[in-house]
Amino acid sequence: MAESKRFQRGRVMVVAFEGWNDAGEAATNAVRMVRDALPLTPVLEIDPELYMDYQFNRPTVGVDEHGEKSLTWPGATMYGPVSHRRGRGIVPEGEEPSPRIDRDDLYVLLGVEPSRSWKAFVGEIIDSALVADVEGIVMLGAMLADVPHTRPISTFASSEDAEVRSELDLERSSYEGPVGILSVISDAAARVGIPTVSIWASVPHYVHNAPSPKATLALVERLEAVLGVDVPRGDLETEAEAWETGIDQLAGEDEDMAAYIEQLEKARDTIDSPEASGESIAREFERYLRRGDGPGRGEQPPPWRPGD
Repeated sequence: MAESKRFQRGRVMVVAFEGWNDAGEAATNAVRMVRDALPLTPVLEIDPELYMDYQFNRPTVGVDEHGEKSLTWPGATMYGPVSHRRGRGIVPEGEEPSPRIDRDDLYVLLGVEPSRSWKAFVGEIIDSALVADVEGIVMLGAMLADVPHTRPISTFASSEDAEVRSELDLERSSYEGPVGILSVISDAAARVGIPTVSIWASVPHYVHNAPSPKATLALVERLEAVLGVDVPRGDLETEAEAWETGIDQLAGEDEDMAAYIEQLEKARDTIDSPEASGESIAREFERYLRRGDGPGRGEQPPPWRPGD
């Protein structure tokens, strides 16, 4: 990897949120893999009372290993390295477990998309990023799209920073329309001089009710290319194969579903043909973004739509 690429040599934060930005839980599961492969500790806990609607994102109750019940509240947590070898930071020194990702300058932000006061919410995140000397932010998202589960999961990486686009050979998104919290973070980061990269995966809308390990895998692979790291996969590749096989079995029992998937396959193969330009692929991705019923907002699409 070129030494000049700031996202591969600087202090970077990787971000994902549950909700509208997280079809098939693909984005949050990818970021959890990064978090779990690094020696990180919480450095920011955002108070959910200020930003969450508990009727929309309810707290959950669980039982720990000692049989004690406790509540988990929806919120957002920023994690940082337990120690730094360079620069200043906000993380206390501590005993470092052996990392499984060969970088000691990665931060992680995981949370639930807030229900209110987005500007103040993002302000807390950006302030903490500045204190920690974060030099770049990578945001992961996943959306429901008219794509077949039988083909490689499409990912689209973009940046509003011209230098980053040149370094990493990325696109600039031309999307206009409603946005999620990731776009608000990107805008606020740019205003204080922190460049961002957005990576989105397309999840087949007809299997929206289940986690999509295949989409998670696609996001992890694209993230590895941006950061210049290897993220431990664990059982993810096996789970992705099982996910695809399971949907194949469902389609084999339903002629309408099988016919609809075949339509999607033909459309995808046309886009992936050598004759298809990069602009046509980008336009197709923008069309996915403009869907009015993304995850976490409005009505979800039906399991499949024969006759479309």
